[in-house]
Amino acid sequence: MKKLLCAVLLSPLLYSNAVLADDATQLRETLNGTESLKADFKQTVTDINKKVIQTGAGVFALAHPNQFYWHLTAPDESQIVADGKDLWIYNPFAEEVVIMDFAEAINASPIALLVHRDDATWSQYSVTKKQDCYEIKPKATDAGISSVNVCFDKGILNKFNVLDDKGNLSQFDLSNQHSISAADKALFKFVLPENVDVDDQRIRTR
Repeated sequence: MKKLLCAVLLSPLLYSNAVLADDATQLRETLNGTESLKADFKQTVTDINKKVIQTGAGVFALAHPNQFYWHLTAPDESQIVADGKDLWIYNPFAEEVVIMDFAEAINASPIALLVHRDDATWSQYSVTKKQDCYEIKPKATDAGISSVNVCFDKGILNKFNVLDDKGNLSQFDLSNQHSISAADKALFKFVLPENVDVDDQRIRTR
């Protein structure tokens, strides 16, 4: 579940490497026009048999560089916040906060491309354009995420979906998209609640 959240918070390729490079370049150029974004979302999760197993709603925000905010408000509340260095996963029901290194948690998911600009991160994925959408696949075989599709309407991100390696498809439809305000920047600063268990998984170097 933690891997799936981080990915949120995510067919054989029939194109030549040159086409893939062009598609990746187009996606990067499109994302370069989105320095920040805040939107409401509706979520639908279906299993491998296309049966709906969960629906939800919440607020999503991102900002360059490497800032991410995900607040699922229904049916059960959860929150993911990336401040550019650390990633915080908060489960109010379990009264638990998990802290991870941002790079370790996010680089394993194609959704990382929404907030990353560096060549090293992009080199880990293959990108294929399909009309107004881009299919992003990790080159690593143990990523846990099979693919992410991100779709745009006139250059504005309006929906994306994440297919995991179990065949579960999480679909997200965005609305009320706009650039973040000065006040919205506080979304990327996680405030640790009182009386919660903290599982700090960050890698400490001496």
